[in-house]
Amino acid sequence: MINSGDTAWILMSTALVMLMTVPGLAFFYGGLVRRKNVLATMMQSFFVLCLISIQWILWGYSLSFGPDKGHFIGSLAWFGLKGVGMTPNADYAATIPHLLFMVYQMMFAVITPGLITGAFAERMKFSTYVIFTLLWATFVYDPICHWVWGAGGWLKNKGALDFAGGTVVHMSSGISALVCALTLGKRRGYGREPMPPHNLPLTVLGAALLWFGWFGFNAGSALAANELAVSAFIATNTATAAAALTWMFIEWKITGKPTILGGATGAVAGLVAITPASGFVSPTSSIFIGAIAGIVCYTAVAVIKLKFAYDDSLDAFGVHGVGGTVGALATGLFAQKIINSAGNNGLFFGNPSQVGIQAIGASATMVYSIAVTFVILKVLDLVMGLRVSDEDEVVGLDITQHEESAYTLLD
Repeated sequence: MINSGDTAWILMSTALVMLMTVPGLAFFYGGLVRRKNVLATMMQSFFVLCLISIQWILWGYSLSFGPDKGHFIGSLAWFGLKGVGMTPNADYAATIPHLLFMVYQMMFAVITPGLITGAFAERMKFSTYVIFTLLWATFVYDPICHWVWGAGGWLKNKGALDFAGGTVVHMSSGISALVCALTLGKRRGYGREPMPPHNLPLTVLGAALLWFGWFGFNAGSALAANELAVSAFIATNTATAAAALTWMFIEWKITGKPTILGGATGAVAGLVAITPASGFVSPTSSIFIGAIAGIVCYTAVAVIKLKFAYDDSLDAFGVHGVGGTVGALATGLFAQKIINSAGNNGLFFGNPSQVGIQAIGASATMVYSIAVTFVILKVLDLVMGLRVSDEDEVVGLDITQHEESAYTLLD
């Protein structure tokens, strides 16, 4: 039966997750780029909401959650939402309308390709971005979503734990982001010219909105207004605070001063890492997960990226790819069945095999995302090209791709 309280909470959570993309991610990424690319960067987040909202209705939801085909993908039986109505679907959520579950999951499908844009910011053609997003959502996100969350998916059957998207959302997008950064190559002048964020207050506002919206992302994944939602809510806030503090203290120690950019980036790293674990771990465990994420993601962004000199423009891989991997594996360490009876205990609570299961899920997501993303990019490069021209990149994507300017000074 439909429960009005559960329905109200998931309606609100759906709106919160939508807010994560626009304006949250748009502000966060928009503030990090140079002034001449801020509108183009924000446009990518705005456009993905529009594009995937249609793709999900037509075929994305059916491929992700529709009747299982070989434990790899859903069938097209629910194409155009055929048979998806107000009656609850017991395989996914027994107390809310099936249509509400569909639109809640739509917002996850929206933000995931949006996260990738941080890797190729300031240099991909907008026309190519549109086709890439459509193909990536269909051939990368939808299958992985079915593996982990779809009824009959092979990773779900194996017992892999991913409460709100560590592998489905963050690993898939973060690993694909690295492939994009390496395939497109560096921005002109990268490593020789300063490319600081043009508007840090905008980025901090975006980070705050992401933190706020993430309660719908994680606590909403309980799919009910219940004790599990409360537990996931607390775990989310705790890990985020721990990661932000850890990042800023590391900066303080190494450079002599903590920064608001570091705090905002650390907070997002904590949000990413706690996502798969949020419905399975205690508040104390959340502190450890957040702190670990702060250390590892800081190392990925401030050390590894500099050492290998790849241009992951806004650290999509360093935060989402690395943070998602940390979270997926940490779930295998800290999960407790007492928190969520639908899960399993992790290594620290008597079940070492869960670490291996989590590693299988992370490895499969990584290998599949790398292979399919690379193929998509190579095909698009042959057909329509990936990058804007050198001249367009110098002028900026706001003008060359959209004929707009974010900041106009009048006499």
